[in-house]
Amino acid sequence: MTPDQQFTRLVKLSIVGFMLLFGYFIFADLKMPITTEAMATRMITQVAPQISGRVVGVAVTNNQQVKQGQLLFNLDPKPYQLALEQANLSLEQAKQDNAELDAAIEVARADVNTKTTTYQLKQREAKRLQSLYDNHSVSQQAIDQAQTEVKSSLSQLLAAKAQLAKSQTLRGELGQDNLRLRQAKNNLDKAKLNLSYTQVRAEQDGIVTNLQLASGNMVNNGTAVMALVLNDVDVIADFREKSLRHVIPGSIALVAFDGQPGNLYQAEVNSIDAGVSTAQFAADGSLATPTESTRWVRDAQRFRLHLNLDPQLIAQLPAGAKATVQLQPQGTLLQFFAKLQIKLISLLHFIY
Repeated sequence: MTPDQQFTRLVKLSIVGFMLLFGYFIFADLKMPITTEAMATRMITQVAPQISGRVVGVAVTNNQQVKQGQLLFNLDPKPYQLALEQANLSLEQAKQDNAELDAAIEVARADVNTKTTTYQLKQREAKRLQSLYDNHSVSQQAIDQAQTEVKSSLSQLLAAKAQLAKSQTLRGELGQDNLRLRQAKNNLDKAKLNLSYTQVRAEQDGIVTNLQLASGNMVNNGTAVMALVLNDVDVIADFREKSLRHVIPGSIALVAFDGQPGNLYQAEVNSIDAGVSTAQFAADGSLATPTESTRWVRDAQRFRLHLNLDPQLIAQLPAGAKATVQLQPQGTLLQFFAKLQIKLISLLHFIY
């Protein structure tokens, strides 16, 4: 065989090999979809104090596992202890004020009774004088004086009733529903709550990571000072939309992590996201911006799958661990090639 014939034969074999490889990739993309755009994620809780203050103690270390309710750090309690004491004093003052108002009400009620009796006496005296006047026994001046005294006593009675009403209004409701008592108790409860906030505790189980907090730091209400990585792991994988035609929650997949090359773990599709950010538009009054592309074949849209893994493996995965996900096809032969495919890619990721 001449060199030209050998070259021609090599070119033909290369073309055939390329066509076979190209056909395999098309077939595998349809029947055995795989993606390297996958990773393990964990929910991150940003720990922020609910009050401002100075840190007086940090009870955890970096990368420490903590349980729900476990103490993370302490704030200086002295200002809040003083506020609690002031709230207790205010409650005692409210009780004393109520007692004084109760006494004032009794005095005003007694004054109303006295003024009522006086008014009634003046009325009877005026009627008696009027009878005498009709018999020409008293002068007009006596009648006028009696009527003036009736009006004066009536004014005094109305003033006493107004004072009683004022005292009753200031006193408010009796018992525990009294406004002063409720306000004082509300301030007391708030002071107790703020004092409890000086001990910042974990809201959920997780791992404290990237800890930078130290005693002496000043922290502000609502400002995150610590990150808590939760134990629950969510494996996400982004697939081209055509690869998800037959995928439903419960479908089986294989997962290989870059940190454990060659090791395959079985996973189950938990859910498929309902959309992606490119389909989200803000009602901001602006005009539409059509997508511009100079490519003949546009990039395929990707959608996100969420997968459940073996809980024993989850405990060993850090947040952000990169992975390769292979959706399992139907049929023993296809499953064999799918397993071979993800194992090869996993080993290639170990090399590169």
